[in-house]
Amino acid sequence: MVPFRQYLLKIHSRCNLACDYCYMYEAADQSWRGRPRRMELATVRRTARRIAEHAQRYGLDEVGVILHGGEPLLVGADHLDALLGELARGAGARVRFSLQTNGLRLSAEPALLDVLHRYRVAVGVSLDGTAADHDRHRRLPSGAGSWARTAEAIRLLGSAAHRELFAGLLCVVDLAADPVATYEALLEFAPPRIDLLLPHGTWEAQPPGVRRSPPPAPPTGAEAAPYGEWLIAAFDRWYGAPRRETGIRLFEELAVLLLGGRAASESVGLAPVDLVVVETDGAIEQADSLKAAYDGAPGTGLDVWRHGFAQAAALPAFQARQRGLEGLGPVCAGCPLAAVCGGGLYAHRYGDGRFDRPSVYCADLDRLIRHIAARLRADVAGLGAAPAAGAAG
Repeated sequence: MVPFRQYLLKIHSRCNLACDYCYMYEAADQSWRGRPRRMELATVRRTARRIAEHAQRYGLDEVGVILHGGEPLLVGADHLDALLGELARGAGARVRFSLQTNGLRLSAEPALLDVLHRYRVAVGVSLDGTAADHDRHRRLPSGAGSWARTAEAIRLLGSAAHRELFAGLLCVVDLAADPVATYEALLEFAPPRIDLLLPHGTWEAQPPGVRRSPPPAPPTGAEAAPYGEWLIAAFDRWYGAPRRETGIRLFEELAVLLLGGRAASESVGLAPVDLVVVETDGAIEQADSLKAAYDGAPGTGLDVWRHGFAQAAALPAFQARQRGLEGLGPVCAGCPLAAVCGGGLYAHRYGDGRFDRPSVYCADLDRLIRHIAARLRADVAGLGAAPAAGAAG
């Protein structure tokens, strides 16, 4: 059994944006409707105690706590300060804090930044590229776009006073957006890292722009893999730059895996998943991306009031994602790219009540991985053919 080293806490269950692709509010699972708006301090204390028990049981000297929502900064500076204090004191191990936000509250409530500095919270901000592309999906409840306010928050976070908090930008891939323009729009904010995320979809609720039947093997050709082609264009722009401009997590992890390394990712590779979610009411759940599959998909029936995290880690639902190649369905297990792709994100494999299909993005991942492999292979071959340093011309 793999112990949990990452704890994603849903500290606020509502949001100040109305994004049309949001898996929390727009997907199959609607459990947010019956949950408290924020995680109260009694729940935080109980969660910290359960983390401490788990850390002691498995000899963990450091854990990661990810603050999430909804929009986590809606809890306000005072509650955030108290919440982080409870976790820092009570978790029984060193805590690395991170937070994912839409950024709107950062400039509206400056005291939040003081709290984030106090606990050294790494802050990621969601931004979908250019103003037009971002505002097509990430809108305020009024219907107005949110890019201007988000950009203001990112500039504040990237300033000299707050740069140490800036973890990077998260961008959801949109086939209607130009991939190079998207990358360069993100690059304008000098992010230390970029995460490019595929929009959540399953075989039953497929992502925008595709309509597929579960294949015995991925189809070939550019038209069969539009997300793969989008990512390839972004990869070539990033990889071909004369100097390293920023990191892109997906591309770096795939390169490491292709070169025989190990990547700690939910999305690719076969590393066992060590993340667990705690909802605002203390419910213990699986990764919240599963909300895209069906109503109740992330649920375990456990909560921090009555159960420890070891009980959650022992559940078949968690162990299915810790078995490496044995945890994949028959199509994926027989694929030569399985060790790199890892079957894709678990939620994206769902269809006909099961998670043993290839990812709905199988063709896209196949196309992207083979392209990156070819680029790496060519560069390695070029290094072998180059004359040794100092050799005569």
